[in-house]
Amino acid sequence: MGASGGPKWFVLAGLDRVIFPEFFKGRQTPIETLGSSAGAWRFACFAQKDPLAAINRLAEGYSTTVYGKKAKVAEITEKSRELLGYVLQGNAIEEIVQNPKVKSNIVVARCKGLTRFDNRFSQLMGLLPAAIGNRIERRQLSHFFSRVIMTSSNEQSFNFDDGLGNKRVSLTKENYKQSLMATGAIPLVISGVKDIAGAPSGVYRDGGIIDYHFDINFAQTSINEGMRENSLVLYPHFYAHCKPGWFDKGIRQRFVQPHHYDNVVMLTPSEDFVRSLPYGKIPDRKDFSEMDANTRIKYWQTVIRASDRLGEEFIQLTEHSESIDKYIKPMFA
Repeated sequence: MGASGGPKWFVLAGLDRVIFPEFFKGRQTPIETLGSSAGAWRFACFAQKDPLAAINRLAEGYSTTVYGKKAKVAEITEKSRELLGYVLQGNAIEEIVQNPKVKSNIVVARCKGLTRFDNRFSQLMGLLPAAIGNRIERRQLSHFFSRVIMTSSNEQSFNFDDGLGNKRVSLTKENYKQSLMATGAIPLVISGVKDIAGAPSGVYRDGGIIDYHFDINFAQTSINEGMRENSLVLYPHFYAHCKPGWFDKGIRQRFVQPHHYDNVVMLTPSEDFVRSLPYGKIPDRKDFSEMDANTRIKYWQTVIRASDRLGEEFIQLTEHSESIDKYIKPMFA
């Protein structure tokens, strides 16, 4: 599982460099990946023939992206398309949608009402009541957005039961790039994607609007024959807490339901590790506006290099722990 969060992902780069290239390398049972926004972009790397090379392209390309001082939506959107092209080189799309071992699931948000317009004023007039409705009750978000899962799986994957939709659409060579662009289309920042091929007509935006960190009962969802009662969900995450949706970030008392994570193994950087990073924090999108390009790039790439320590510790832990060998590894085999 992979969360939204943009450049927060850099703190997990070292884990990503070992989880699929090494930890899951010999896995025979198909694995389902579920991601929104940055999480989905990371998993686009995992499903390629050379996941390590793809992850490195994403880390290098994203961390060195530079915008003009007063960058507008058109420029940011175009730079995102360029980055996506850099990550999806050669036959990458075919490798992903046809991968028999890594089944991709990408969450996108289908817009309703004023949220479907790219005009800034109209979009704001749609987002404001969406935020208010969501604060009253998360289900109110269904009046403004609905969840669509773009999937390469033939199974009835991830049965959300929260009133925000569960429409499944097959991933194809024709709609894969559209789906990745849509799940990363941050409102007011990146243009929405209109009419994804094979999906219901409409404008699609960032999947994190609905599923920022995910609030789904994984213990009860039925994915495929490999999803047994004692199966686990692996969740490398930059925080030790999880918020359901994008609008929930500012709601202090709202978190995912704890019992939904009964069979989820979370890997998170320790507080000590975060304090050891430059500025004592994990990268975020504010760095684009609060730092000059050279300072930001140096900072982000330092974090990426430092994150390799997390990957090294993960491999050491899984290779030298009797309890993990006995109980955990068989569940991920």
